[in-house]
Amino acid sequence: MRKNIKTTEAIFPMPVLMIATYNEDGTVNVMNAAWGTMIDRDIVGLNLTETHKTVKNIKERKAFTVSIADASHVKEADYFGVVSGNNTPNKFANSGLTATKSELVDSPIINEFPLCMECEFIEYQSNQFGIGVVGKVVNVSADEKIIKDNKVDIQAVNAIAFDPYTHGYYKVTERVGNAFSDGLELKK
Repeated sequence: MRKNIKTTEAIFPMPVLMIATYNEDGTVNVMNAAWGTMIDRDIVGLNLTETHKTVKNIKERKAFTVSIADASHVKEADYFGVVSGNNTPNKFANSGLTATKSELVDSPIINEFPLCMECEFIEYQSNQFGIGVVGKVVNVSADEKIIKDNKVDIQAVNAIAFDPYTHGYYKVTERVGNAFSDGLELKK
């Protein structure tokens, strides 16, 4: 038997993405965004409203980075989601994290998050079903600690996911199958 649960935010897991930009004064701004995805092989889409300081910065600088949040920094990741850069200009400094300027785009890389996409801003889609921020991924950088056999070891990333049902964070660590392979045994 099934039960209706009265929620529309029903996709799990949702990514915990750290969107980093530079403010107009050159300081670092980071926000937590669960509403983001890849919309093509090298195109990222972030469903962010224009009220966010981050969106203003992205439009101004024409760049942003997207880091995958990890379990070691869940407190900082959550802080970036509950505090607005519009009201707390020193929000990044308060986190205790550090950043390095990307060599490819005008945006910071948060050093403590192990996996980062460096993106050029393409457009902002503001129509009713527009995605919001659309960007082209020009580089992906990974901390050497998460590289195994020249590939990202997602278990080492220790990524976290957002649960919209209970507002929890969960570790995404255990591999349970092989994409484009395991289902072939059912092919007739």
